[in-house]
Amino acid sequence: MIRVTILRYLVVTFFVLFLSMSSSVSAADTDSMKDQIAKDLQNPVAMIISVPFQNNWDFGIGPDKAYRYTLNFQPVIPLSISSKWNLIIRTILPVIHAESPAPGISSKSGLGDILQSFFFSPKETVLGGWIIGAGPVFLYPNGTDGLSARKWGAGPTAVVLKQGKELTYGMLANHVWSFAGSGISDVSATFLQPFISYQTKIHTIFSLNSESTYDWKQKQWTVPINLAVTQVLTAGGHPFSFALGGRYYPEKPSGGPDWGLRFTVTILFPE
Repeated sequence: MIRVTILRYLVVTFFVLFLSMSSSVSAADTDSMKDQIAKDLQNPVAMIISVPFQNNWDFGIGPDKAYRYTLNFQPVIPLSISSKWNLIIRTILPVIHAESPAPGISSKSGLGDILQSFFFSPKETVLGGWIIGAGPVFLYPNGTDGLSARKWGAGPTAVVLKQGKELTYGMLANHVWSFAGSGISDVSATFLQPFISYQTKIHTIFSLNSESTYDWKQKQWTVPINLAVTQVLTAGGHPFSFALGGRYYPEKPSGGPDWGLRFTVTILFPE
C-alpha cells in the first residue's frame, strides 16, 4: 500500500511539474537551447532546475536470483547566493521494491533513506576551464523498516569536471559517516562516480560511468559500470530528456546483483 501511494504521488508530481512550465520555455525551443540543456544534463552543478525520475532494475540477487526495483526521485535545485557563488541542492529519495532473494527472507517495499548534497560552486571556471563544487552531504534515516540503515549520517562531497563542445568528463565523490540513530551497524561508505560523455549535434548524449561504493565496515566494493544514451526533446515546447541504459557489476558483495537496467525521464526548467 505504501509503495502504491508513493508511486501515485510521484506520477501526479511529474505531470504537475510538466504542465506548470512557463510559456517562455516554449518560445525558446531552439537548437541553441537544446544544446545548452544537453550540456547542463552532464554537469551536476549546472544552473538548471531538473526533476529526474530514475527507474532502476537489478537482477540476479541472492540464491533465488531475485530482482530489485528502485525509483530514485532526484530533484536538483540551484540557487545563486552571491555574485561569485552558486549553491546546488541535490536530493535522492529512493522508492524500493526488493523481491525475496532467498527462502526465509520476505520481499520488502517502501522508502529508502534520503541522501541530500549541498554543492557550493564558483560561477566561473577555475584552473583552465574546470568546473568544481564541494560541500556537505547528509543521510536522513526516513526509510521503511528493512530498507533503512536507521542511522543519521553526514560527510563531505565534491565534484570536478571539464566540458568541451562535445566531450564532458569528471568525477563526483562523497563519504558518509553515521553519528546517531537506532541502527545496530554504523555507516562508513565512500561513493565514487567517474564519468565521461559525448554529445552529438542532434542533442543525443552517450555516457559511461561507474557508481562505485566502498563499505569500510564490511571492507567490500560494489562497482556497477553504467552505459546509457540520453536524448533531449521537447513536447509542446517544454524541454525534457529520457535516458535508457544498462549496467554490469564486475565487483559486488556476495549475493549482489549481476546486471541491471535503467530508464530515466527528466523534467527540465531552464532559466
